[in-house]
Amino acid sequence: MKRISVFSVILVAIGMIGTSCGQGISTSVSMKTDVDSVFYAIGIAWGTGSREQLKTLPGAEGKENYDALLAGFAAALKDDVSKFKMTPENAQMFIQAYVESASRKEAEKAKAEGEAFLATNKTKQGVITTESGLQYKVITEGTGKKPTSEDTAIVHYTGKLLDGTVFDSSVQRGEPAPFPLSPGRLIQGMTEAILIMPVGSKYMLWIPSELAYGEYGQPPVINPNSVLEFEVELLGIE
Repeated sequence: MKRISVFSVILVAIGMIGTSCGQGISTSVSMKTDVDSVFYAIGIAWGTGSREQLKTLPGAEGKENYDALLAGFAAALKDDVSKFKMTPENAQMFIQAYVESASRKEAEKAKAEGEAFLATNKTKQGVITTESGLQYKVITEGTGKKPTSEDTAIVHYTGKLLDGTVFDSSVQRGEPAPFPLSPGRLIQGMTEAILIMPVGSKYMLWIPSELAYGEYGQPPVINPNSVLEFEVELLGIE
């Protein structure tokens, strides 16, 4: 479920789309006074922030209609009620209803895709599925001590989404991470995996969403119901 605030949705850059807008808004302006300049600066600031925020609008990727967005913005900014196609109050309600509906559909799709992936993945050679649903594959089996829930594990890891997007990596940062293993400190699947790894081990993990960030995800990077893939190397125990 991608998150986007109602306020962010309605903020638009005047210069963002320019002459592509059906309302004839131009990016060519004359700034003769400080007031002209501050209005332009506000437009740039709003546009830059809004462009990034609108990328998180669920269900809209590839379907963006900036002409409609700027038409609504211009009518509201000029208080041209005769051109309103909905009242501001109805607009707020529509945005909220749309985001909730589109987010729910995306979450349901992600859940189905994750379940299908795990069902196939567990049949692959070397993949072990635990009682909780965690899946892992041993790349290297260490010979050291296994940590306990009272320990802090020192690990190198890379976390990816199923599409290959890296969302976090101690390897890329070049510095191992300390992971406290007491309950509630890490996502459940990560804790479970590290507790079965002897020091010196490297495992591939596939963590179901219910053992990771669940139905809420960690927006904007990790969407709801996301299965996570980790490569984890247990370097030591504090």
